[in-house]
Amino acid sequence: MFSTLLLIWLAIGLLAAGQRHYFETSPTNCAGWGTIAVTAIAGPLNYMGVNPKVDDCTLPQPSQ
Repeated sequence: MFSTLLLIWLAIGLLAAGQRHYFETSPTNCAGWGTIAVTAIAGPLNYMGVNPKVDDCTLPQPSQ
């Protein structure tokens, strides 16, 4: 039951990302992928005025 609700929640979030045209061009950086991820996680909240965006993110560098 919970897993079904989670999948529906994420599907609605991905639908919102598609409607915002986030999939038309390939995200070239961490912020692009992050925006898609937080939009999907927000799910139905996207239709209640939530518009999550990731403006800047820094990935850790590998150790040498």
